[in-house]
Amino acid sequence: MVVKGLIIAVLLVIVGSLGSGLFYLLRDDGQSHRTVRALTVRIGLSLVLFLILMLGFATGLISPHPAVPPQ
Repeated sequence: MVVKGLIIAVLLVIVGSLGSGLFYLLRDDGQSHRTVRALTVRIGLSLVLFLILMLGFATGLISPHPAVPPQ
């Protein structure tokens, strides 16, 4: 359950970083590097999320499909 919460938290931070990139893109008119920095942070967080998912699958903490109970 902790891993799923961590995944949701990282996804929310990724969306926030994407939103800040859009804000800086519209606000700065290409005069600063804040847009590039925000999108670089988003890419790094996406890689972290990918690693969390792969480690979760490898260790069995998360599974791609829920277990079906026997009948």
